[in-house]
Amino acid sequence: MSRPHVVIVGAGFAGYRAARTLARVTRGRAHITLLNPTDYFLYLPLLPQVAAGALEARRVTVSLAGTLPGVRLLLGEAGRVDLDARTVHYTDPEGGTGAVGYDRLVLAVGSVNKLLPIPGVAEHAHGFRGLPEALYLRDHVTRQVELAAVTGDPGTRAARRTFVVVGAGYTGTEVAAQMQMLTDGLARRHLPGGTRPRWMLLDVAPRVLPEMDERLSRTADRVLRARGVDVRMGTSVKEATHDGVLLTDGEFVASRTLVWCVGVRPDPLVEAVGQPLERGRLIVDPYLQVPGRPEVFACGDAAAVPDLDHPGAFTPMTAQHAWRQGRVAGENVAAALGLGRRRRAYRHRDLGFAVDLGGVHAAANPFGVPLSGLPAGLVTRGYHLAALPGNRVRVAADWLLDAVLPRQGVQLGLVRSWAVPLDTASPELPRVPAGGPAPAPADPAPAAARATAPARNEPGGEPAKNQPGGEPSRNQPGGEPARNQPGGEPAKNQPSAPGPSGPRPAEAEAQAPAPAPEAEAEGDT
Repeated sequence: MSRPHVVIVGAGFAGYRAARTLARVTRGRAHITLLNPTDYFLYLPLLPQVAAGALEARRVTVSLAGTLPGVRLLLGEAGRVDLDARTVHYTDPEGGTGAVGYDRLVLAVGSVNKLLPIPGVAEHAHGFRGLPEALYLRDHVTRQVELAAVTGDPGTRAARRTFVVVGAGYTGTEVAAQMQMLTDGLARRHLPGGTRPRWMLLDVAPRVLPEMDERLSRTADRVLRARGVDVRMGTSVKEATHDGVLLTDGEFVASRTLVWCVGVRPDPLVEAVGQPLERGRLIVDPYLQVPGRPEVFACGDAAAVPDLDHPGAFTPMTAQHAWRQGRVAGENVAAALGLGRRRRAYRHRDLGFAVDLGGVHAAANPFGVPLSGLPAGLVTRGYHLAALPGNRVRVAADWLLDAVLPRQGVQLGLVRSWAVPLDTASPELPRVPAGGPAPAPADPAPAAARATAPARNEPGGEPAKNQPGGEPSRNQPGGEPARNQPGGEPAKNQPSAPGPSGPRPAEAEAQAPAPAPEAEAEGDT
């Protein structure tokens, strides 16, 4: 008798945990295929420390092949799911196409950057959903401080050393806290007279970390303000330009850096499946099965999972829920195949939250006990080490070295501005032009052409953030390692590369600004 075939699409928190659980429960009695664009699981909560130089990029990537024995890794980007034919169509990293059939399907494709219809944001902001974005942000921030040090014009110097972060949830708060420490160190080496870089943290919410206990919110607010971060609640961006941002309170802030951390939205692939949605998420029952499609399961940010403790509500899009839903999905798939115990409904028990604010500072409430300062820092890092599926010793070693040695303030130049657009439907893959690096655009290029051409270089070698007539949108730093395999095939979200390596279904809609009512969430805590 042939073994059943289970296909899991996506290797984020939910997909990785589902694959690991299913492999453990079935013990070789099922074929398990994990379809993912990269060969690693990205531990998103530590990404701000990668951008700040406290951790090396490989520390937060966990090898799929090395940690998922019994699971076949299929490198590719899912483009279409045919539920009737039980087939998933995909594009591999070199532009080839393929299809894989299944007996059971687990959709765990995760989320992408959330956009709002604010003029200039898609062109001038960068997000924070993956390694390319983190690497780009580190280079960009380092470059701005270095250029500020040699700029003779006071206005330009002030703009280069001003950094604006929008979104005071987990990601935005950690990015502002960690990156402020990096730029302070850079400023001591580069900026004369003790001039400090200026960081601003904006949010329409009434307080920092609105999802957390108010006491932890106050702790984070106090730490940020003590470091000189300009925290402004009830304020956001009205318009973004090349020269800075216009705030909703009417103030114009001259800046060359806008980091967009307002939340996430479900991956557009979910919309193309053709099943009922809840704010872009695939509706499932408490057992994580799609109604009317008992062979299809969904979990993580892609799924609207009923919250059994709050009837009528759905679980939020967070890494904690995704990680636990992945386990339940794996167990329930095994039960559906007759290879495990009976299925169970998903019910979440809150174990608390932790936010690393850099150095010895953190805010945490393990099991509901609010902590701050060194105890919170120890709990937070202990939690991350326990949650990491691999690289624990390397991460701990990096933390130790960071505590006793100064951080290296250098630019690697690995990721360019145009490669990490904010409006991409694939934050895990940086954009690459068809046929290799694209030439600089002619001056008054049409907007559509600017979306695919590389930017003019700023002094110091960085593609310009928004050069008039030239640069592609200064889009969000995306997610995981580049799809620019040898041979320079076009990325899937490159508008100039139609066909198998072009946009996935519904990507055109996904690249438009998302409406405000979309699911607001932080998928990385």
